[in-house]
Amino acid sequence: MEIVILIIFLALVFDFYNGMNDAANSIATIVSTRVLTPFQAVAWAAFFNFAAAFAFGVSVATTIGKGLVDVNIVDNFVIASGVIGAIILTASATHFGLPISVSHAIIGGYGGAGLIKAGIEALILSGYLKIIIFIFLAPILGMIIAYIFSVLTLWIVRNQPPRKVDFYFRKLQLLSAAVYSLSHGSNDAQKTIGIITVVLFTNQMLGETFYVPFWVVILSHTVIAMGTLFGGWKVIKTLGMRVTKLTPFGGFSAETSAGLTIMGATIFGIPVSTTHTITGAIIGVGATKSLSAVRWGVAKNILWAWILTIPLSAVCAMITYQVLVYINSIF
Repeated sequence: MEIVILIIFLALVFDFYNGMNDAANSIATIVSTRVLTPFQAVAWAAFFNFAAAFAFGVSVATTIGKGLVDVNIVDNFVIASGVIGAIILTASATHFGLPISVSHAIIGGYGGAGLIKAGIEALILSGYLKIIIFIFLAPILGMIIAYIFSVLTLWIVRNQPPRKVDFYFRKLQLLSAAVYSLSHGSNDAQKTIGIITVVLFTNQMLGETFYVPFWVVILSHTVIAMGTLFGGWKVIKTLGMRVTKLTPFGGFSAETSAGLTIMGATIFGIPVSTTHTITGAIIGVGATKSLSAVRWGVAKNILWAWILTIPLSAVCAMITYQVLVYINSIF
């Protein structure tokens, strides 16, 4: 029982870091456009991260829980190693201001732990294939939808005075930030929900059928909201102020486009990267001005962080698994 409580605690630590790192996704645009102060923005985002517990199902959590690693080989060492590997990478990235995909950190960590225990047969490759496809597809979709959305909206307001447009989009950005934070909570909190549920299932606490208890949903959404409330300020600066300069109109377009993309993925049970999606959307908005409006050097550094997230978290989890097994053999 003690080991189960410890792993659940570690999963919630990961959940908290998820909220901290991904606070940038939820509020970077609304802070950079000065519609809200940083504290007002994280409070707004945290509320809607929690509210997502009541708005969507648990299809993403089910994918994480039993769609990536064969549950027949999963044990407490595999789960603990996966979570610790993800925490190490996420904490490091948050410290250095890199907006990595926290989703991919847990996916890589969980898979790496399963791989070191039982080899490639432990992985459900169809589940990983879907995720790998969306590593590239999610930011592209976010960018394309944001670009089209921006062009259409610009055409609609083309005859309006700039001051009037700015005034209304400052109000509308509150709505778009809420939509994005709701979508973020709906997809990202479910990664922790999936991990906690597989811990309970592996330790015969759910019976013969894999299902998600409602208390796990509430707990996970509460903790990710708390992480968002504390915020990862270095990451917020990278996304909100260094990729491109945003206006309230641009912030509204990026948040709305990314939010709709993520909600679609959540409905289909796909654990996408909210970081990838909002970054792609921000680039799409910047590209409506000109390609030179996007700071491609910053975007390139973010891209490398994305590519390396899964393998690095997998390596961290593999090392952790070996250490845990060795310690267990001693005692």
